[in-house]
Amino acid sequence: MTLRARNMTEAEAGEIERIARSRTEAARLVERAKIVRLSARGKTPPQIAQAVKLSAISVRAWIKRFNAVGLEGLQDLPRSGAPRTYDEATVSLVVAIALTDPQTLELPFHTWTLDRLAVYLHEAKGVSIQRSRISDLLVTEGLRWRKQETWFGERVDPQFAEKRGSLRSSTPRRRRVA
Repeated sequence: MTLRARNMTEAEAGEIERIARSRTEAARLVERAKIVRLSARGKTPPQIAQAVKLSAISVRAWIKRFNAVGLEGLQDLPRSGAPRTYDEATVSLVVAIALTDPQTLELPFHTWTLDRLAVYLHEAKGVSIQRSRISDLLVTEGLRWRKQETWFGERVDPQFAEKRGSLRSSTPRRRRVA
């Protein structure tokens, strides 16, 4: 007897189809949904393995897991390893502060740098965290950190033109040679 995906409800079949066609879900989840979809359409594990470029053993494992658990079985299980260094509350605090305009916190600068963020979190919130770890947390949360604008973008300081002064050059212009 060949291993096949169990009969699915309409809701499960629709969700499997949605995930299998998704371009935004995790690639592993899409691959697993394709395995279940192909199995439900009557393909054998070796045929599915060839189609998704996995081993037949892996295909059988995902079909068995779907049959036993359902859609939740396609998700990754928690893995062993070191416990998280920062809990959800700390990560939320870091993200919230990073998204806050420093001037609303009465700070003397207009934009955050990773160093400024680390110092503020340590001094004002009592959270000791390295700048590299702040960067990792922000990337994990889907935020892209960028460097401050330089000469080619919008000025960081709105009073820049006033502070800069006149644009007249201190060096004399070249005289034209006749």
